[in-house]
Amino acid sequence: MVLTHTSFRPSKGFKLAALAFAALLTACGGGKESAGDEPSVAADGRRGALAVQQPTTRADAFRLLTQATFGPTAADISRVQSIGATAWINEQLAMPAQDVHRARWLATDAEVKKTNADASAGTNDITSSIYQQGLQAQDQLRQRVKLALSEIFVVSTNELSSYRAEAAASYYDMLGRNALGNFRNLLEGVATHPAMGIYLSHMHNQPADPATGRQPDQNFAREVMQLFSIGLVQLNPDGTAKLVGGQPVATYEQDDVAGMASVFTGWSWAGPDTSKGRFFGGGGNPGYVDANRYGLPMQGYAQYHATTLKEFLGTQVAPQGTPNPGASVKVALDTLFNHPNVGPFIGRQLIQRLVTSAPSPAYVGRVAAAFDNNGKGVRGDMQAVVRAILTDAEARDPAIAGGERYGKVREPVLRLTAWLRAFNAKSDSGRVLMTPTDEASYGLNQTPLRSGSVFNFYRPGFVPPGGEADAARMTLPEMQITDEASIAGYANYMMGAVQRGVGPRGLNGMGARPDLQPNYKAEMAAAEDPRKLVNLVLPKLLPAMPSVSLQNQIVAAVQAQTIPPKRADNSNAKARENAMARRVQTAILLTLVSPEFLVQK
Repeated sequence: MVLTHTSFRPSKGFKLAALAFAALLTACGGGKESAGDEPSVAADGRRGALAVQQPTTRADAFRLLTQATFGPTAADISRVQSIGATAWINEQLAMPAQDVHRARWLATDAEVKKTNADASAGTNDITSSIYQQGLQAQDQLRQRVKLALSEIFVVSTNELSSYRAEAAASYYDMLGRNALGNFRNLLEGVATHPAMGIYLSHMHNQPADPATGRQPDQNFAREVMQLFSIGLVQLNPDGTAKLVGGQPVATYEQDDVAGMASVFTGWSWAGPDTSKGRFFGGGGNPGYVDANRYGLPMQGYAQYHATTLKEFLGTQVAPQGTPNPGASVKVALDTLFNHPNVGPFIGRQLIQRLVTSAPSPAYVGRVAAAFDNNGKGVRGDMQAVVRAILTDAEARDPAIAGGERYGKVREPVLRLTAWLRAFNAKSDSGRVLMTPTDEASYGLNQTPLRSGSVFNFYRPGFVPPGGEADAARMTLPEMQITDEASIAGYANYMMGAVQRGVGPRGLNGMGARPDLQPNYKAEMAAAEDPRKLVNLVLPKLLPAMPSVSLQNQIVAAVQAQTIPPKRADNSNAKARENAMARRVQTAILLTLVSPEFLVQK
């Protein structure tokens, strides 16, 4: 692997970086894992739900915060150690949702229009807003779950023009409002949001017309089943496939898709009336364009709703003498919500996004049980689901966490935010400016809310082809975007980030430096002592000190960055400062590309 930033020159360190990051493929794709194995258990044989006690170690707190936030900070670690994991989770669950993304987009849009009435804020402001909340918001658990949901209920700004970016900002707010509410409300929020209506094309959907051969659009009807609720095959409560004659049983057929497509006819923009002009988006007539339509749920238009019998998943919506799109959708969403697949199907994906890529069936079963009944007879309580995920023995028990098949590759966005939060990065503009980082060869190969398709950046069932992971059929979703190009791209991107900061150079792009700047003051003060410096860096990024071998390799790479002796007249102060900065950057970069950081345990 060749690294190309010529302005950063610790050659020995880069050799270590290349070797360490390349080891990621081995760490995650090989090993001795078996898809059928249960995770390791503690010496006393404990398995299953765990009544979490107050953490006694910093590592316990660090692991929880890695799973449940955008990255551990010193303050949050102290908080978890002080009150315990369960109390911290409950404290986070009690924090109210705040709609901030659309409000920020609208404020930026108003500023843009002061100089160009035809321009709009665009999608970069959404990226910036997501990072701002991820880095700074106190309700870190909601922010993390919101990101996870955005990778299940996918809408991508790649498919939304700049002036429609407001809808994407509103959609992310909607996910946040429902992230810790009830799944039934979340499903309805997804189904009726204009961003989803545009993205999966059921906005303006019309009933079948035998005269013209027109059929209702089936795009959303298919994905609301396949991706957003029940999946492709019938599941046991523990997420394993039900088998008949040794073969999995499909959850739905094409006739179910057709019936569901008829349900989602007659939905379009919100507004004070249900006129033809409003249904089709205004046609250039501002009288049919509600100012808030990108932030309001779609409404039903009876005249464009199918009145014929609708059949799907063993359920019927009887022929309607008076078209009632709201009643049809209620039946459809209630049917999906009450399907036995939803708990294990959604629960497993949330475990993957927060805790581990290949959860045991028992873990999935316990989380699905919490979905089915929160202990008070309520189905779909997302707080109960998230609590079950994070307090389970397989999330909290250190003995289980040490198992070979436990953990997950950190998705690139969360690697970046973990570093920024660990080093208390500040925004020069105060607005946390970020641009897309999609490019694999020189970026992160990922930008929030910007996946290449409705199937997310990576599939929950992805198994890396070849090697022992493939033989064991072990799911490792993030490995779908981990290859030679993205490995080099991440290392190069983080090299520049660690050295210079990240984000555009000010609001006009003409600033002196990138907007987000990490604080290395403590590290600079320790730079003359390589061992002391490394011992300061590692705990900020890792839950516990790594192997002595890795420590020594990083120390050696830091030591290779020589610091010139101080002259009596201090005339080489700048050269010494630059040399110390190279040492700090080397220690941080090599930690960021180590398997110990890249693989969340």
